[in-house]
Amino acid sequence: MNTIDTISQLLHSSNSQFNFYDVGRKIEKIPKTQFDKIESNKIPYPTPSQGHACFAITFWQKKSTQPYLWLLKLPLDERGLLNQGARNHFIAIIIEALGSDLTQDANEQQTELLKNNPYLFTPAQYKLASLNSKIKYALKQMPSEHFTPFVEYICGMTNWDKWQEIGVQGITDFAVRINDKNNSQTLISALPHIPNEVLFPLCSALENESFSVDLVNAILSLLLHNVQAANSSPKQSESLINTQQHLIRSLASNCHHMHVKQFIHQLLAQQSVAPELLITLSSRCWPALSEPKTISIFFEHLLTSGDATLFTSIFKDLVAIPTIRPIILECIRSPSRSGKLSHAIGQLFN
Repeated sequence: MNTIDTISQLLHSSNSQFNFYDVGRKIEKIPKTQFDKIESNKIPYPTPSQGHACFAITFWQKKSTQPYLWLLKLPLDERGLLNQGARNHFIAIIIEALGSDLTQDANEQQTELLKNNPYLFTPAQYKLASLNSKIKYALKQMPSEHFTPFVEYICGMTNWDKWQEIGVQGITDFAVRINDKNNSQTLISALPHIPNEVLFPLCSALENESFSVDLVNAILSLLLHNVQAANSSPKQSESLINTQQHLIRSLASNCHHMHVKQFIHQLLAQQSVAPELLITLSSRCWPALSEPKTISIFFEHLLTSGDATLFTSIFKDLVAIPTIRPIILECIRSPSRSGKLSHAIGQLFN
């Protein structure tokens, strides 16, 4: 075999077709040209998660309709660049186990070598469901058997409280098809009626999808209703805040939209914001915080919570994201920052 220096070369050497998906913060496809730049350390990993690049590789032979799947978690350095030693070690393990034929049926010894690969990991089940739906949709394969029952449910063909037979895979299959046919309008009509048992996993699936402005506005309308209800009824606020968290998550891939940004600005303009919502904003909607004034107000709310550990963990998480890092550094260096923020930053670096 010729020398193999990258994962892309490894896949090409076995004559495989392949795709890359980020599975850290959201489930989204990584263009091959971008992944090549990540592998050669020309750019940092765009969406680091706890100091790691978490991604999926799906690959298949032209003659086969069944793709193989690797789920990888590789460490990043302090600049967000891929740890080359770990990547090379992963490649060496694969070559030792499978040689150049990545799609062969592994024997017992090979299976054991693959099992002991320290870079393979298992994401949360809801992420695996979304990834599975995205892979099948990209390969133009049929959705799971759970798709049709969910479509019938969301169309109101059964009672809204008859959700027990709905499968999560059916929900994610619907989410990846949100822009097909009349699916978006169907969901808009159903939103006021869907119980949380269905709404919450649906929001987790929608966080990976870009969708119509009409659906964005429908979710925002439901969000505003929940915020108003929570403000007027403190006894129900915990349950309503949980609903708000999920609705905000559903907008993760649409948080660049001006209406979503406007909502986030209104939310941060409140006297206090629940820590749970701040966590959701930072982990899912960080692009909407990418303005010096917005991130400064966000940090002030974090400090108001009085939880120094929460501030530290969120600050470290956000500052590792390449797109928002310069904005954060500008914020903490600003001469107009509050004394409270100056003190918190000082404690952090000490």
